[in-house]
Amino acid sequence: MLLRHAWPSPVVELNRAVAVGFAEGPERGLAVADAVAAAPALAAYPQVPAVRADLLARLGRATEAREAYEKAAALSGNAREREVYSAKAAALAD
Repeated sequence: MLLRHAWPSPVVELNRAVAVGFAEGPERGLAVADAVAAAPALAAYPQVPAVRADLLARLGRATEAREAYEKAAALSGNAREREVYSAKAAALAD
């Protein structure tokens, strides 16, 4: 909580979504991530759909998780990161 108050930013909130997802469950973490996803500053930030994808997968929502990983791969400018996100999407294929 201290970081969130000392340096408030959408990225800090996204990190909080991950922490909430582990501490309070993926549904609560997803609610935080969805609120962060609305921040214009993160519109092209691939970690937003990647975090959402992980939380969705943990909730058993494989189709939505796959789509989110595909979006993360499309947004990423890093080849290795794209490979990881694409592999995670493929692992969730129907």
